[in-house]
Amino acid sequence: MRMSADEAVFWRRRARELEARLQESEETLDAIRRGDIDALVVSGAQQHRVYTLESADRPYRVLIEQMQEAAVTLAPDGTVLYCNRRLAEMLGTAQERIVGRPLQPFLREEDLPAFDRLLTNGGRGEIGLQGPDGRDVPVYISLGLLPLEGERPMLCGVLTDLTVQKGHLRELSVANAQLRAESAQREAAEAALRQSQKMEAVGQLTGGIAHDFNNLLTGIMGSLDLVQGLLARGQMAGMERYVAAAMSSASRAAALTHRLLAFSRRQTLDPRRLSPNRLVQGLEELVARTVGPNITLDVALAADAGAILCDASQLENALLNLAINARDAMPEGGTLVMQTANAEISPALAAQLDMQPGHYVTLAVADTGIGMSPEVAARAFDPFFTTKPIGEGTGLGLSMIYGFAKQSGGQVRIESQEGHGTTVRLYLPRHPGTGEEDETAPVPATAPRPGHGETVLVVDDEPVIRMLVVEVLQDLGYAALEAADGPSALELLQEEGRLDLLVTDVGLPGGLNGRQLADAARAGRPGLKVLFITGFAETAALGNGRLEPGMQVMTKPFALDALATRIRAIIEGE
Repeated sequence: MRMSADEAVFWRRRARELEARLQESEETLDAIRRGDIDALVVSGAQQHRVYTLESADRPYRVLIEQMQEAAVTLAPDGTVLYCNRRLAEMLGTAQERIVGRPLQPFLREEDLPAFDRLLTNGGRGEIGLQGPDGRDVPVYISLGLLPLEGERPMLCGVLTDLTVQKGHLRELSVANAQLRAESAQREAAEAALRQSQKMEAVGQLTGGIAHDFNNLLTGIMGSLDLVQGLLARGQMAGMERYVAAAMSSASRAAALTHRLLAFSRRQTLDPRRLSPNRLVQGLEELVARTVGPNITLDVALAADAGAILCDASQLENALLNLAINARDAMPEGGTLVMQTANAEISPALAAQLDMQPGHYVTLAVADTGIGMSPEVAARAFDPFFTTKPIGEGTGLGLSMIYGFAKQSGGQVRIESQEGHGTTVRLYLPRHPGTGEEDETAPVPATAPRPGHGETVLVVDDEPVIRMLVVEVLQDLGYAALEAADGPSALELLQEEGRLDLLVTDVGLPGGLNGRQLADAARAGRPGLKVLFITGFAETAALGNGRLEPGMQVMTKPFALDALATRIRAIIEGE
């Protein structure tokens, strides 16, 4: 049953009151038992009084009369010197029937030895009192010796009714149970809210994907329908136009998928050691042409900027994307700055930036544009969130950059203020070296040369992909074998015959993924060359990006001529 707000407030107040009373009782017991005090403060609802121990009689009477617990002063033989009304009520008799008499007759017989020890040594213990009506009252008694100079020794005791105390504890337990229930309900509500927010984000993501892909599929399917109609009528004129439209939509769909994989940190990366300064310098002319003549481009490169281990093409795409965003934020012109720097991230700063402490290289793109409000900046990395008009942006650019930075072991942060521009800063881990070792001049693309009877095994669970790859290989003069899963491919690998290359998808059915298939193939055919083709970075299957010599990876979708060129280069060892 759900607790109302008023009930929750009541139980919290009741729990605090009970805890305060228990604490006050314990403190009073300790103070009286020690007997080393000069004054005690007795708190009432409206006043505070201080009673000084001036003699052995009157101050104690005033003190114990004010106490909420039953209290008594005793002579060393157990004679009651004084008791308060609370003790009389506990025993069910008048104060005058207790004062001046031994307390022992009010005790159960089996508790007398324990009481005598308390009279001798002081201390605490549980005993049972019996009133004149024979009713048993279990109590917890605390006796302390109060030696007073020039006076007879005296014992002061506080007796707590365990029945009442247990009732208080039960009430406290109920209150705590109610509070725990309320806390559990609140946690459940918070968990439900978080789940709702996650589902809302997923709904936004899938809705955006569905919208964009429906547009792209309409372009592809419509174009192919027109091509099919022309073929049925035996007409060739105009077919190139529709094929080009279908290819354009397919390319845009591939780019959208690439951005989604970057956002989810599942894209296939080709990291290599490079110099961020040289990369930015190589982009300078392209960025200048992209942003236009009304925007001034400044490049500020740190002379000691270290090397990074990164996918160069993905980093170039990220910086170009940021430059385009900066251009769009300066419709009236302005200044765009691209800069590099070194940064040492301390543990405290790393916690704020949600990254690992250490040495980083930063690449920043700053503009003097319209800036962002705090609300917009907070959502800038959300998928499909965009402030651009409909049709002018997918809202995946910054989310792709965020995913790329995180997948590369770094972070990205935005600093922006409305009317004062925006700075987007990429943090990438600094790598030993200068970055020159892995930078080589690009090799111009050449047409694939025909094969000379080389045999290639193609393994993919998608029949259309197998068909296309096998036909291309056969057209180029290669002998092609095909299999739909790992076990079928193993059977072909166990047969005698030439095999120059294994082309396999990474995610395969049948309990054997592409990497496991490649390892098994190399066990029987040492040195067999392998080309993995994959739609996303299955890092576990690929050995977390660590490929052995003779192994390469190619990301779907790919142009078939690019695949043929890559296959020839692998076979010939280029």
